[in-house]
Amino acid sequence: MRLLTSRRSLLAGASALAMPAIVRAQGVTEIEFYFPVAVGGPITKTIDGYAAEFMKQHPSIKVKPVYAGSYVDTLTKAVTATKAGQGPQMALVLAVDAYSLVDDELILPFDTLATSTEDKAWLSGFYPAFMRNGQIDGHTWGIPFQRSTVVMFYNKAIFKEIGVDPEKGPATWEEHMDIAAKAVKREGDRTTRWGVEIPGSGFTYWLYQAMVAEAGAELANANGTKVNFNDPACVEALQYWLDLTGKAKAHPSGIVEWGTAPRDFLEEKVAMIWHTTGNLTNIKNNAKFPLGVAMLPAHKRRGSPTGGGNFHLFKGANPAQQAACLTFLKWLTSPTKAAQWGIETGYVATRPDAWATPEMSKYVSEFPAAAVARDQLEFAVPELSTHDNQRVTQALDDELQAALTGKKSAQQALDDAQASGTRILKPFAR
Repeated sequence: MRLLTSRRSLLAGASALAMPAIVRAQGVTEIEFYFPVAVGGPITKTIDGYAAEFMKQHPSIKVKPVYAGSYVDTLTKAVTATKAGQGPQMALVLAVDAYSLVDDELILPFDTLATSTEDKAWLSGFYPAFMRNGQIDGHTWGIPFQRSTVVMFYNKAIFKEIGVDPEKGPATWEEHMDIAAKAVKREGDRTTRWGVEIPGSGFTYWLYQAMVAEAGAELANANGTKVNFNDPACVEALQYWLDLTGKAKAHPSGIVEWGTAPRDFLEEKVAMIWHTTGNLTNIKNNAKFPLGVAMLPAHKRRGSPTGGGNFHLFKGANPAQQAACLTFLKWLTSPTKAAQWGIETGYVATRPDAWATPEMSKYVSEFPAAAVARDQLEFAVPELSTHDNQRVTQALDDELQAALTGKKSAQQALDDAQASGTRILKPFAR
């Protein structure tokens, strides 16, 4: 763990760099940002189009997007390149990686750069739920862009077929399990249609955290220094997931792959799936049946973790590049652009003023399901984020998958995850 004096030195350096950044550099300032491509929809074409449009409006700034693979790939490449002195000026990585980037002194806080009245108004204009993962030690380290929550996609035709109101998603865990069981179809020993699929790969802990929130628990403390994986409510949440298979026989056994769930849903092999709202536009455009989108069912409360990526400013950016990055991000997250991004991808427009634009108002009036993820922000919790976050979440993922594959009970898996998480976070305990 870095010493507090080291953190203060970084912040002082950031402030010093930021001060002359107000003066425009002569000629063209070039900025490069890494962007993950392992997401739904034609993301690269969209981002390339945004970059070209921005450069046309701002000829003194050259923007170069670099598509770096998955979120993990993007983080690894950005960190490696920055440590070698050849890093990008910005990268969009998972919002939950902020602790690790700050601990390794690889990024700069935006609030030391965005100091004008206009800048401060822009910085304070994002949904608070999307800002929480990027606010550490009183500073803002991440700008929300590719953000999401977990939502439920359901097939209205199947709901109607089994005598369930197709205009409402299940409101409670009990109702969810009951509908899932009714939706199953079998031919002899073969299941031809499942009731529900919740992916157990890719972002296992993220889907699980939704159930934990609904059970009224939290996976970690607000400082990212302690985990609560084996809290009784957390065990209850995992047991519910297991019961969808073992008790209700409405969910496939084992692990449903992240990419398999939306494909199964579009092929009508499952009635409901839990997935990222980032898949909304893709599913909407490809579903051959009436599509339902709903908030996740409640237990003690409603709940979903926020998810997705924030833009982070890496310390290799010089003053002119810092100013150019700020100009680009303010443009990219402006109400009109944020609305366009939400419409084109299904990710949640991260600012309330984006939802008030004529374009978004028209879109929501024609496709009300687009507002589900936004409305669910009222019940959202920050995605699990700790120091040394990748190791902590990997330890939890491993144990969740052990339970999903029948190798461990819910209690044993989470006891083991708790032990691993506590050991990893011991250097950060305070």
